[in-house]
Amino acid sequence: MEFLKELWLFLRIRKKLWLAPIIIVMIIFGGLIMLAQGSVVAPFIYTLF
Repeated sequence: MEFLKELWLFLRIRKKLWLAPIIIVMIIFGGLIMLAQGSVVAPFIYTLF
């Protein structure tokens, strides 16, 4: 949790808030890939791409 707090502080101080949506989408895609590796949901996720 400390990493997320420092990342948000960095984005706010450096005026790089436009990077926040990109980071959020990358985290979501990473979660989908981790979910799809060994589950029954994998064929349905792969059809999205």
